[in-house]
Amino acid sequence: MAIRDGRTDRTGATQSPWAARRERPRAGLWRGPCLRSSHHLSSTTVRILLVSDLHYTLPQLDWVVAAAPSFDLVVLAGDQLDISSTVSLDAQSVVILRYLALLQAAGRVIIASGNHDLTGPDLQGEQAALWLAEARAAGVPTDGDSLVLEDTLITICPWWDGPLGLAALERQLVADAARRPKRWLWVYHWPPLDSPTSWTGRRHYGDGELNSLIARYRPDVVLTGHVHQSPFKPAGSWADRIGATWIFNAGRQIGPVPCHVAIDLDEGTASWRSLMGSESLELAAAQAPERTVF
Repeated sequence: MAIRDGRTDRTGATQSPWAARRERPRAGLWRGPCLRSSHHLSSTTVRILLVSDLHYTLPQLDWVVAAAPSFDLVVLAGDQLDISSTVSLDAQSVVILRYLALLQAAGRVIIASGNHDLTGPDLQGEQAALWLAEARAAGVPTDGDSLVLEDTLITICPWWDGPLGLAALERQLVADAARRPKRWLWVYHWPPLDSPTSWTGRRHYGDGELNSLIARYRPDVVLTGHVHQSPFKPAGSWADRIGATWIFNAGRQIGPVPCHVAIDLDEGTASWRSLMGSESLELAAAQAPERTVF
């Protein structure tokens, strides 16, 4: 069976909306039902730390654990695992689950799946991050869950692998839209199409379905990743505004410190930090500011 790499497909060939999303399938691990739940916490979100695409880089995970106490919520926005690693995905997932326990001890954490996190078919026969069921069982909000913090609702969107997964995601968004409070944030691994947050340096590599979902539901913020290069390209960015919705993608870099975005919802600010430098913006701005690090 031919395997299509959803991260690096540069053929330009026309394909179904979900064909490019798939990564190397493996035998299923856990085949129980995909649970859906809401987590209610009594204090409001103040500072959020967004990281994504850590790809089993343990020194960067160490940094996240050390930084966690400075934030009210840590968001891991997909691709915690790395299919190119010599370490099996089974072993990687065990290690990441231990890091989640450390992050729980340090504060609040949520985790969404990315294309590298898929470990086998779900009950519908589509690829899913089955190992995240153990995170949910340990009390970590994950794929399909929602986190409510006073006037903020955070919807954790799974990496959907086919039409049934997309339909389940839309049902999740419909349910959360019906109880939308003052602020609504999504965690969605793939950034939208035709956004600076999905610019690879050669083309936009975004998810067109996300554009449609943003137009329909108009969340306040979408926390993404997947396209590593975007913040480091002059035509790309770590931040974009589509209508009333902010999109953030921290990107990926080498070294022990991941590039990351810090968002303060109460103060209305967001900042990006990386080896290239740092940039900040006001959430009340009509659009992302001009880049300053080039």
